[in-house]
Amino acid sequence: MMDFRPVFMVIGILLAVLSLVMCIPAAVDLMAGHSDWVVFAFSAALTLFVGVALALTCNTGSTKFTVRQAFVMTTMSWLALTIFAALPFRFAELNLSYTDAFFEAMSGITTTGSTVLTDLEFAPPGILMWRALLQWVGGIGIIVMAIAVLPILRVGGMQLFRMESSDASDKALPRAAQIATAIAIIYLVFSVMCAVGYWAAGMDGFDAIAHAMTTIATGGFSTSDGSLGAFNNPWIDIVAICGMLAGSLPFVLYLKTLRGDWTSLAKDSQVQWFLTFVVGVIALATVWLWFDGGRGLGDALRAASFNVVSIITGTGYATEDYQLWGSFAMPVFFFIMFVGGCAGSTTCGIKVFRFQVLYAAATTQFKHLTQPHGVFIPYYNRRPIDDEVIISVLSFFFVFGAAFAVLALSLGILGLDFITAISSAATAIANVGPALGPIAGPSGTFQDLPDAAKWLLSIGMLLGRLELFTVIILFTRAFWRG
Repeated sequence: MMDFRPVFMVIGILLAVLSLVMCIPAAVDLMAGHSDWVVFAFSAALTLFVGVALALTCNTGSTKFTVRQAFVMTTMSWLALTIFAALPFRFAELNLSYTDAFFEAMSGITTTGSTVLTDLEFAPPGILMWRALLQWVGGIGIIVMAIAVLPILRVGGMQLFRMESSDASDKALPRAAQIATAIAIIYLVFSVMCAVGYWAAGMDGFDAIAHAMTTIATGGFSTSDGSLGAFNNPWIDIVAICGMLAGSLPFVLYLKTLRGDWTSLAKDSQVQWFLTFVVGVIALATVWLWFDGGRGLGDALRAASFNVVSIITGTGYATEDYQLWGSFAMPVFFFIMFVGGCAGSTTCGIKVFRFQVLYAAATTQFKHLTQPHGVFIPYYNRRPIDDEVIISVLSFFFVFGAAFAVLALSLGILGLDFITAISSAATAIANVGPALGPIAGPSGTFQDLPDAAKWLLSIGMLLGRLELFTVIILFTRAFWRG
């Protein structure tokens, strides 16, 4: 029988931290004279009580986890945080149902960016700050999970990055805890720099801070229904593009750069592939808008750069409705939803390194077909790829595709039209935010979807954020048999 006490102890600690974070929007509402500060205060008190109770009663005096406990802890932690994070949404003056509150909280903490809220310009400031804080906390959470947890669990090829935390010669710092602390500091510094950039570009202080948190977290929650397009400011667009790209690169490499390895980012093949792909899609979209859309080159480049980077990184900001760009835009934006950024970043999606592993394996197979007696070894970042990693990545692609298909079919059964069902499933499992179509597209929200669809999409967000296997394995008999 599995010992759940260490799992509940960690969940208790995380809930206690979440309760402290709730005090920030409470203070914001209190200073603004809004009555919702009471809702945040009571939610924080309840969350703190449950968290402290779990931490104290389940304290075993040991911080060691088995692999099975780590799987359970990862999924249950994100679920527990979402359940309590939904309380302010439920009881604030927004009058949301718990379904909508849970959907909004799950979208925030998984940095998806899908929303059921409208009229954000008139929403209480505490709620706007709470949405930004959820994404900011979720962003740093996924970085730590990608560095410390997923490589150990060997999920979807993430063991490929275990060498960077277990091989003494490659360590950026001697201990994993120090690495996590240093990365958290870098994350905070990036957030401050982004906020200063937004403020200098013309945002007021509140908007600058809120958007900085959701930009670095590549989450996409905004303080306006029009997203960043409401500001119509090219300098704000530039700050956002830089922030989204910064959040989509491996944070371990930032740390290595600060430790003196100045070429670590430039040498990394994942970074090279990602930036090359981004530039290529931007160029393609710019040419399309220039020739087919009849725009000037500068305007086309600005629109293409912002919206392409936003969707590829899974941020989900929008400056305009790119569905109106013509027949070419819809399939392009649909497919780039799945790409995501680099492993060890705040981004979502399949991740670039998996495409690299798949390409290396396919190239090796082609060589075997033409030279059956030759010996060919696939490489990633100038290192041989183990067969176990290749199998993990291939399995991830299969499970990702199967989960996407099941989610899309389920949404279709609930009565959603083809475009809404397919794109909503894609944006949920890839943690992007806006879908396609008139209902949940970049100019719409998920408010009008049936409750069952919102619960399904919430499950999809959790699956995508925790790399699928981490959640699905809990529903297998073999896991519980030990």
